[in-house]
Amino acid sequence: MLDYDLDKMLFRIPADKHSAKEITEILEDHPEVQFVSLVGIDIGGHDTDEKIPVKLFLEDIDKVLTNGVQTDGSSVALPLIAELNNAKVDIIPDLGVHWYVDYNFRNRGYKTGLPIGTLRIPSFLVHNEDFEVGSRVILRDALRHFKGELMKELKAHPYVFQYIKGIDRAEDIEELIITSATELEFWVKTPDDKGDREQLFTAQVLKEQYWKRTYGEVRTALEETLMFLDKYGFQVEMGHKEVGGVKARMGNSGHYDHVMEQLEIDWKYADAIQAADNENQVKYVVRDIFTRHGLDVTFMAKPFEGVAGSGEHTHLGLAAKLKTGKVVSLFAPEDFNKEFMNPLGYGALMGILKNYEVINPFVSSTNDAFNRLKPGYEAPVCIVTSLGRAVDEPSRNRTVLVGLIRDAKNPMSTRFELRAPNPKSNTYLVIAASYLAILDGIKAVLEAGKKPSDLEQSLSKKYGEEDFYLEKDREYRSEDDVFEDFTEEERNKLFGQAPSTVWQNLTAFDRYPEKLAIFKEGDVMRDIVLESYREQILSQWRTELHDRIIPQTMDFIRGCKKVHSDNDFSDYDIKNWLEIDKIRHQIAKDTITEKCLLTRAKDALDNGEYDEASDLQLEIQKKINELAALYTRYKKNLL
Repeated sequence: MLDYDLDKMLFRIPADKHSAKEITEILEDHPEVQFVSLVGIDIGGHDTDEKIPVKLFLEDIDKVLTNGVQTDGSSVALPLIAELNNAKVDIIPDLGVHWYVDYNFRNRGYKTGLPIGTLRIPSFLVHNEDFEVGSRVILRDALRHFKGELMKELKAHPYVFQYIKGIDRAEDIEELIITSATELEFWVKTPDDKGDREQLFTAQVLKEQYWKRTYGEVRTALEETLMFLDKYGFQVEMGHKEVGGVKARMGNSGHYDHVMEQLEIDWKYADAIQAADNENQVKYVVRDIFTRHGLDVTFMAKPFEGVAGSGEHTHLGLAAKLKTGKVVSLFAPEDFNKEFMNPLGYGALMGILKNYEVINPFVSSTNDAFNRLKPGYEAPVCIVTSLGRAVDEPSRNRTVLVGLIRDAKNPMSTRFELRAPNPKSNTYLVIAASYLAILDGIKAVLEAGKKPSDLEQSLSKKYGEEDFYLEKDREYRSEDDVFEDFTEEERNKLFGQAPSTVWQNLTAFDRYPEKLAIFKEGDVMRDIVLESYREQILSQWRTELHDRIIPQTMDFIRGCKKVHSDNDFSDYDIKNWLEIDKIRHQIAKDTITEKCLLTRAKDALDNGEYDEASDLQLEIQKKINELAALYTRYKKNLL
């Protein structure tokens, strides 16, 4: 229960109040804010956090706002750039976005009675004083490049304005507005509770959780979270139960002691870089408030095998603010009764689809991400879109990678929903890569002078048909369920074979150099930046597989023990156990003549043989799933 006055607390300093004088006045009026932290985002998506006492910050405010603070390469993930022998990194405040206050609910100020706050200032990372690096820098530069190039294209190809309602020419545009938003799904549970796979699966099939009423600590924590987020100005649209979870049980304490539920929170869109900053702060608020109520929070993509994972659908929009002050969607059609989109919308969607192989390494960069991205569970696997079966029948196809969202009553809502990201995706890089791909598609459409009907035909092309932009041996649109209505072989042929491991995903940088080139335009992602990202993700995959997944797999194998007694067993039990033991040995037991799968995988990683390590990872996963099913069947037959 909240027992302090939210109206007395400072939640944000808006972007238009970042002069030294205004900041000083605001902080002096809010003594509950005791610290300042400059938040840089490295290439891996990690943020920095240091505690500068407010008094010291205000004494040097002009210097800090201009020069920031200094750290070193060991504190941030910038491989191949900020090395230990070349490690100077500055964290420079971004004065163009909102700054948020992060509260410590476990530490109250003696005089104020309020939680102690830290003003978090989103910042840019600068290496050796002249090389700006990191995820926020990449997104900033991508947006600048996008806006500059798109304005050039609109001026060079004025024909497109006949398909955009409300704009006659490029000269009418004052500025381009790039908007984005994310939907945050996450699991909460009481500490030490572990999910029963069958219970979770059954509850999901029976829809016992989706959009149902919350109870106890979960309800209180969710309500408090929504109240706090509203104070930050995020304009929360909704909080609700997601599909995953089981019904909470009340313990002897009078509290719900056995909680395992999946939730979702949505909030209003914002300027793209602000949207990424907003998501960062929302996650901290969610974790802190739910923890305050004794609940663990996980933003993992797939915390429980066999049931729905957590996605973070990322919405991508584009508008133009005219010199008259009017704002117009640049994706919406001139007439919603005739077309799905205008040429810019089609170009944007086609750009994402054609270049998705090189976008994907930014979207799905962890083992956890690939645990979610498997057929079923409404997680997208194939590079395919859905528009709707007709212009008056909006798409509701949840099996596609990217969907079109449109509403004739609200043209400004026209946007794309990228469904592959998860809560641990680096949103800064996801948005940056997506808009660079969007720009590539728009350029191709405008240079070809295509109209909406031509582009719908292109997007709906069949396998083997030539196209001015999309690849010949691919299909890109399906209004059917891509999991139920296509076989795996058909999916791979029509939509391209999806990667199954982090390593397979990273190899796209080598296999598609012509697509990777779109990120290098305008020096948004230089070769050294792409190599730095690649090295970061490769190191993360290699280390996690070698030092976490393989040991955890061994622990699981050792836990699959013979449990039937000599006096209570059947021939069926013996058969099951022999099958189990055979798989256990294949996965985890070396012999003089043959190494097991786990040892072979470790050796491959040690030797830099990543193709083999990746293949062995998939083989181990397959065997573990087989073993888990067998062991469950074996134990269920015991009295």
